[in-house]
Amino acid sequence: MTRPETLFPLFAELETLPGVGPKAAKAFQGLAVSRPKDLLYLLPHSGVDRAQRGSVRDVVAPATLTVEVEIGSHVPPRRKGGPYRIHVRDRKVEFLLVYFHARAEALQKLLPTGQRRLVSGRVELFDGIAQMVHPDHVLRVEEAREIPAYEPVYPLTAGVTLRVVAKAVAGALARLPVLAEWIDAGLKAREGWPDWADALRVAHAPDGPSGLAVTHPARVRLAYDELFAHQLTLAIARQRMRRGKGAVTEGSGVLRAKVLESLPYAPTGAQVRAVAEIAADMARPLRMNRLLQGDVGAGKTLVAFQALLIAVEAGGQGVMMAPTEILARQHFEGLAPLARAAGVRLEVLTGRDRGTERAMKLEDLAMGRIPILVGTHAVFQKDVAFKDLRLAVVDEQHRFGVAQRMELGAKGDAVDVLVMTATPIPRSLALAMHGDMDVSVLDEKPAGRKPIRTAMVSSDRLDEVVEHLRKAVADRRQAYWVCPLVEESEVMDHASAEERFRHLRAALGDRVGLVHGQMPSAEKDAAMTRFVAGETSVLVATTVIEVGVDVPNATIMVIEQAESFGLAQLHQLRGRVGRGDAASTCLLLYQAPLNEAGARRLTTIRDTEDGFRISEEDLAMRGAGDLIGTAQSGLPRFRVADLERQAALMALAQSDARKLMHDDPALASPRGLAARSLLWLMDQDRAIRLISVG
Repeated sequence: MTRPETLFPLFAELETLPGVGPKAAKAFQGLAVSRPKDLLYLLPHSGVDRAQRGSVRDVVAPATLTVEVEIGSHVPPRRKGGPYRIHVRDRKVEFLLVYFHARAEALQKLLPTGQRRLVSGRVELFDGIAQMVHPDHVLRVEEAREIPAYEPVYPLTAGVTLRVVAKAVAGALARLPVLAEWIDAGLKAREGWPDWADALRVAHAPDGPSGLAVTHPARVRLAYDELFAHQLTLAIARQRMRRGKGAVTEGSGVLRAKVLESLPYAPTGAQVRAVAEIAADMARPLRMNRLLQGDVGAGKTLVAFQALLIAVEAGGQGVMMAPTEILARQHFEGLAPLARAAGVRLEVLTGRDRGTERAMKLEDLAMGRIPILVGTHAVFQKDVAFKDLRLAVVDEQHRFGVAQRMELGAKGDAVDVLVMTATPIPRSLALAMHGDMDVSVLDEKPAGRKPIRTAMVSSDRLDEVVEHLRKAVADRRQAYWVCPLVEESEVMDHASAEERFRHLRAALGDRVGLVHGQMPSAEKDAAMTRFVAGETSVLVATTVIEVGVDVPNATIMVIEQAESFGLAQLHQLRGRVGRGDAASTCLLLYQAPLNEAGARRLTTIRDTEDGFRISEEDLAMRGAGDLIGTAQSGLPRFRVADLERQAALMALAQSDARKLMHDDPALASPRGLAARSLLWLMDQDRAIRLISVG
């Protein structure tokens, strides 16, 4: 689909704008601006009051002042590089304009003695005399209207001045085309939002601080456009996913009942609800695309296995995919007792399988003799064929972004997809990242999970901690010791881990193991395997263990320099213990004195185990981009919208986008065509391609 002609001027080169040469155009890239349309969304972050006053006496210095003056004598500097002073007089009082390193003839031309000029800049008192050093604006009196009463201040970057940005923005605004409205008329009227072009003009010309607020109608409207375009893209992706006619998969419930009978406890209400939602999706003739979101230890495995059994009960097959070999084997071991209870064959397939063993598994899989397979991405290889694959469960430790989900959908098989994530995400972020999916949330802990005692311990009590470990090891208990993050450098990370490993080995003997990111995979796997088997009692590690390792006998988690970790990471690390019957402890070792943010993070972790509460607090403290590492999360970068404060707006955008796609799947109605223009403006070309193909 080609871009509408009305938008061409906004997609032209930046150099076509007034005051932008090749050098400035290159510098603008530092602000992520490469086309005139990008300038429309580069909104001012603050403003300067430039309202005209009668005299210096009308403000309390230091302050910004705009005033009409009569120009008096020029006093050139006495020595090289000294101040060049110009006496001026307003209605009531005389003061000085001061310039440094200026050329005399240029100043005499700009400020001719005896004439009147409008000057605007910062006034300060110096030895009791008011001075304005390097005025921001000097204009003829008849040009006074060129300075807005409230001047917007834009984000800047090296090589771009405020004047250049303001002039370029004005040029971009002058090109605004007349576009049809893409926001639902009822919604727009109810919220009192302005039209698109008016919203842009108002947002770039605030009449005071209130015009810069996130809550200003013009800004809310522009934020909504951004969120709506994003959710529309996700809705298109979701529709593509679901358009693949799904197989209707209805289970008898026989196998699931066997598993539930074998358990020593009843599932939680949240688990029962999630299984019901998944079963209803699988029974529909549309492809399922569901996210199973649950906190550490909320029992996602049981829910996922019941979903796999629905596929088997209906005569099909299921697969569970994990990001690493160690996790795949762990899922396999965790599911094995459930599979035995159901009387269902379960196999694991990873890159390790070779030769005849692999060939036999592949044959059994193709013949349908393996109902449930656990594996790494090896299950995606060409030679892996299923007889009747109905469900793929993806364990999303490795950020399975929208792009990958689109690719999985493009495979065109009628496979239902269930993505599991152990990272509790605040609602606004869940919508931003997973808005194309339906979400099931596990927000209860299964019965019998003991709370983890969490304590903050200053690092000068390190010897006591080591002594505590010595006793635990003597009692045949196991512990993790996580080393601090060092300056974003893996090399330094492992140096600090190796040093701690030597120290603990000297204190506790050879029952101490080590694992860090710089080790070869085989060594890492071997060290983990020894710990899982109980051959080592203490595992010293960098954060590589954050990802899903399950050792029920490990009851102690020591996190060194805990203040250097983020909240979500601390919560994930703590979740590695408390998986067995014994009481567990998490020790947060910190270096005193703690700064305010560090103290707030550690006390939050100490006082609650609720991952959703922790994630909301994390979002409030760090902001969305940091929370999930924008670079690899597939989280969009919004220019106007503020995910922390506009979660409700995101939810509104999602329901609106889904309704539009339901009513007008081809975006061919007047509103649908208008929405296509919005997708172009917001660089959602991918969605446009999907619709064109569709």
